Amino acid sequence: MAGNSQRRGAIAKGRKKGATAGTGGNVRRGLEGKGPTPKAKDRPYHKAHKAAKAAEQRAGGKPRKRAAGEAEWIIGRNSVVEALRENVPVNGLYVAEGAERDGRLREAFQLASEKGISLLEVAKVELDRLTGFNGHQGLAARIPAYEYAHADDLLDRAAETGEQALIVMLDQVTDPRNLGAIVRSAAAFGAHGVVIPERRAAGVTAAAWKTSAGAAARIPVAQTVNLTRQLKAYQDAGCMVVGLDMEGDVDLPGLASPDGLADGPLVIVVGAEGGGLSRLVQETCDQIVSIPMANSVESLNAGVAASVVLYAVAEARR
Repeated sequence: MAGNSQRRGAIAKGRKKGATAGTGGNVRRGLEGKGPTPKAKDRPYHKAHKAAKAAEQRAGGKPRKRAAGEAEWIIGRNSVVEALRENVPVNGLYVAEGAERDGRLREAFQLASEKGISLLEVAKVELDRLTGFNGHQGLAARIPAYEYAHADDLLDRAAETGEQALIVMLDQVTDPRNLGAIVRSAAAFGAHGVVIPERRAAGVTAAAWKTSAGAAARIPVAQTVNLTRQLKAYQDAGCMVVGLDMEGDVDLPGLASPDGLADGPLVIVVGAEGGGLSRLVQETCDQIVSIPMANSVESLNAGVAASVVLYAVAEARR
């Protein structure tokens, strides 16, 4: 075939003998070696390369932020307008062709214009495909994947401000609205960051962004593979680790008293409502603190419990 005769080093039968002009160099280049195979640690996708990078970070290299994954969609007119009002970081507003221009759509357009967000009009079937859902009411907002901080960076953030570290860590909290509420409280009461598990836990999704009322843009959220290991790292750095549980060793007033633990570098660990702290995490804590209540309420919502303790610590530090 004609295509085969053009391949490097191929010989076309039926033609006159002799070199074809311009083919010699191509053949020689095709036979040249490509140099020695790179060492395993120099190949980006080899596990040895990843291990070397991890060791470099532990030795003081600057940890890189990690994205949560793919971008996310907020769909529906009310949800999009609320997200824009709460300063969720929308990087594109999509409207279906022919969508009815009601008050909510006009408000979304106005907010997008004020915030410099691009507005794209697409066919309804295309919006169905992008969002994976046909109940979007002709409006959707695209938010980028969240970039998580490294858990060690939170201590650096406290040092840069000259303050005693105050970090909130979540154990088994799976509701993104609880995460958003805790991020909001952490920002309001002067915490230097929030740490969450990488797996089996709520992440910074659209729901968490909305509940945080934009606080997720003002305070870093870090992910860690192993909560217990990270708690020990914080302890080695001089932090006192306090877990919240109904069966605490001390009541909250004791933690926040003048001779309590609130004045030094502190990590507050919040467990899931009902489930509380996992066994290993609880055993790693230096102190278990409970919030005294007037009646027999079983437990507080994780977001509410975190807010109460953060307020008490903030008051004690003033």
